[in-house]
Amino acid sequence: QVQLVESGGGLVQAGGSLRLSCAASGRTFSSYDMGWFRQAPGKEREFVVAISWSSGMTRYADSVKGRFTISSENAKNTLYLQMNSLKPEDTAVYYCAAALSTRWNPRTLRDEYVYWGQGTQVTVSS
Repeated sequence: QVQLVESGGGLVQAGGSLRLSCAASGRTFSSYDMGWFRQAPGKEREFVVAISWSSGMTRYADSVKGRFTISSENAKNTLYLQMNSLKPEDTAVYYCAAALSTRWNPRTLRDEYVYWGQGTQVTVSS
């Protein structure tokens, strides 16, 4: 079992920045791949970014490429999402997710993740 707790969401003006955190517990942090997803009101949950611990590779959704950065602090079992140049269309609940294992290629599909956090709200005003 893996428990995930997100934090760091809030209200920010367009062009601003936020850093989300995802604290993980329950299993060895690097033994399962992780990712961030988001869900806007009335929309499906969509992929944002993923990381593979096996390869170190990351994959970003086109909509956030160049603006968002995934990172981690393994000693603290924490995954981060640095979000810069935020836009109103980035407004959503952001979820941290963990898979059952790690593999070479980052996982971009929602169904590939088993564990989910409770989400943290990000609101970007225009």
